[in-house]
Amino acid sequence: MDVKIEESWKKHLQAEFEKSYFGELTDFVRAEYQTKKIFPPAGLIFKAFDSCPFDQVKVVILGQDPYHGIGQAHGLCFSVSDGVESPPSLVNIFREIERSYGKPIPANGNLTRWAEQGVLLLNATLTVRAHQAGSHQGKGWETFTDAVIRLLSAEKNNLVFFLWGNYAQQKSVFINHQKHLVLKSVHPSPLSAYRGFIGNNHFVLANEFLKKNGLNEISW
Repeated sequence: MDVKIEESWKKHLQAEFEKSYFGELTDFVRAEYQTKKIFPPAGLIFKAFDSCPFDQVKVVILGQDPYHGIGQAHGLCFSVSDGVESPPSLVNIFREIERSYGKPIPANGNLTRWAEQGVLLLNATLTVRAHQAGSHQGKGWETFTDAVIRLLSAEKNNLVFFLWGNYAQQKSVFINHQKHLVLKSVHPSPLSAYRGFIGNNHFVLANEFLKKNGLNEISW
């Protein structure tokens, strides 16, 4: 199957694209876009990959679903399009960065600037119906993104994985903890952010690990 995705990822994932589940997933997603309001816009489904080529990945942040509100999702987990108000979870992410580095909370919640530095902002499910959280779960996306995590763990060294919340932490089993730094905490949502997310020091720990391994730190 010819999937429109950044070339280095296409090379590494071509075998996955040829599997039967991915063909079924493609048929489902195509039909959904033709008959319902789906986010992100179709051309941005693989933006996380297009913005961060395989060879440049240094950090992986795992989300669950794209945002399902109008104009929010644009293919990067936790991120929103330019001009869109930052959702509460993203604000709490910025609060932790402010606590760690003294950087004021930015007016712009577009995290493309992180992706371009080597942060793969990967949702487990890459599409969603408008106003229906979880509506595309269990259709095949998780099989695909689990394969991405396994691939990164196996073929790269010294990555940092941020696993926030119980859902993301379930992906820990796909990661070689001897090769990579795996950072876990509660989710940055308002329900849990002040029970362990604010103060988790993850952004500092990630940069210390990257620096120790001779890699450029991320400007959060």
